[in-house]
Amino acid sequence: EAGLLNAVGLQNPGVDTVVREELPKLRAAYSGPVIANVCGFSREEYVEVARRFDEAGADILEINVSCPNVKHGGLAFGASPGAAAEIAAAVRAAVKKPVYMKLSPNAADIAAVARACEEAGADGLTLVNTLLGMRVDPRTGRPLVSTVTSGFSGPAIKPVALRMVYEVCGAVKIPVVGVGGIACADDLLEFLSAGASAVQVGAQNPVD
Repeated sequence: EAGLLNAVGLQNPGVDTVVREELPKLRAAYSGPVIANVCGFSREEYVEVARRFDEAGADILEINVSCPNVKHGGLAFGASPGAAAEIAAAVRAAVKKPVYMKLSPNAADIAAVARACEEAGADGLTLVNTLLGMRVDPRTGRPLVSTVTSGFSGPAIKPVALRMVYEVCGAVKIPVVGVGGIACADDLLEFLSAGASAVQVGAQNPVD
């Protein structure tokens, strides 16, 4: 099945621009709940960005402790139960809106990370982010991507994502949003059958 490697990190214009320009545009065109995805390089940065979105009116704060392409952040926080719980507790204490922790499939024990986040006060979980992947040019012996390793997503990761959603849903009581390889309605139904309360679609969204 098809997969996608990316090393774009978390491209965005920054919280000031999103709050000032993007969020009002979204509110004007869309009446449903708005989820703000938050990443940071420190506990303080996670808290500050989450607080800004909380005050600006985002409905759910999705705390991304799982991006493999962001050095000294992202995966560094999501790889261990203690680090993820520390971020979850700090953000939960600072905001009023629901806090969902976005977890990494690259953690050694994703169920343990999920339980730690629940115990720290998280209102829900999102999983999974991209797997850590790699490609090599067989003619040169060099990695095809400048970062050497990169995020792997798309339909090929669905069996891994489904297994992790199933495992985590059996370990926690809070809602789980399933992500990973969803390309059609049957994929969605698989995630719901595995215990997910909702799903997200990433790689299948067209990009201009």
